[in-house]
Amino acid sequence: MKIGIPREIKSQEDRVGMFPAGVSDLVKAGHTLVVETNAGVGSGYLDTDYESMGATIGSADDAWACDMVIKVKEPMASEYKYFREDLIVYTYLHLAANKPLTEALLENKVNGVAYETMVGPQGGLPLLVPMSVIAGKMSVQVGAHFLEEPHQGKGLLLGGTPGVRQGKVTVIGAGTVGFNAAKMAVGLGADVTILDINAKRLAELEDIFDGRIHTLMSNAHNIAECVKHSDLVVGAVLVPGAAAPKLVTEEMVKTMEPGSVMVDIPIDQGGMFETSIKATTHEDPVYLSHGVVHYTVANIPGAVPKTATEALSSATLPYAIQIANEGLEKASRNKTILTGINTYKGNLTEKAVGASLDMNYSEFSATMV
Repeated sequence: MKIGIPREIKSQEDRVGMFPAGVSDLVKAGHTLVVETNAGVGSGYLDTDYESMGATIGSADDAWACDMVIKVKEPMASEYKYFREDLIVYTYLHLAANKPLTEALLENKVNGVAYETMVGPQGGLPLLVPMSVIAGKMSVQVGAHFLEEPHQGKGLLLGGTPGVRQGKVTVIGAGTVGFNAAKMAVGLGADVTILDINAKRLAELEDIFDGRIHTLMSNAHNIAECVKHSDLVVGAVLVPGAAAPKLVTEEMVKTMEPGSVMVDIPIDQGGMFETSIKATTHEDPVYLSHGVVHYTVANIPGAVPKTATEALSSATLPYAIQIANEGLEKASRNKTILTGINTYKGNLTEKAVGASLDMNYSEFSATMV
């Protein structure tokens, strides 16, 4: 199979779809790799690094002309011109909050395989985990930064100091993102509360953190109380393939002190806060709503592209090799790959996306020709 690695064109996105070591493995498996010029520079990889692994360096047109394209972020509108029947696009798609992209993929009969909906053999989302770890850790890092007065924050140090209270951090969601956010916040010395609907998971975290965090069941009352008294709120709930639930209302945000910070991690799935009115970029990451700083960057791990690219490529590579070796149809016998197929031959094949966008959905098996 001929595989293209285009340069990411989303604002401030310096990750690349595959690192050179992964290209080497794909070439050894018998495939032809075309990497767009300077695609890996932002992650610290030169064109010569890819060439030494057997890839050809070409233009964006060359990379997109391949049978399968491996990316990091969803295609931008300016890339829709490359869509064509039977092209495989293997990347984060986040279609639940992006109807124009969904329609473009369907209209052009592109086969879209989405990292974020791929379910592992034991459950979980193996291709989301690496970026979830990074996003969770970074959410507290950036939250602490924007709590500083020069950055529109209330001028509070999360860890406090002797005789001065710690900052209060609320994390909504106790999955991979929430766990890593709590871990960072505890490490900084903050007063941390984590909410989730799964009592068993909360019990696990109480054991892991050995009493250094507070846990609460996630419901409207508890969320409202925690948000009101928090200096930093991290939204960390993801429903695979579906729009993020709006768990923090505008009225809750109004109760917060001016200069508090909210980090809405699933903004690329529509966001968890009613006041998350737009996705931002690393170039212009925050805005104020009711005096509260909102950080709604849709590609948080893009700020650490070297780490993120290596982590993501290591996770996506085995499935990329299987798709390339067998073709998408045969590879779909692997249930993890099957659960990643969101569009196929003009059909929407991810139920949660269909529900979120109010579009017709078909089982993948029913679309096989």
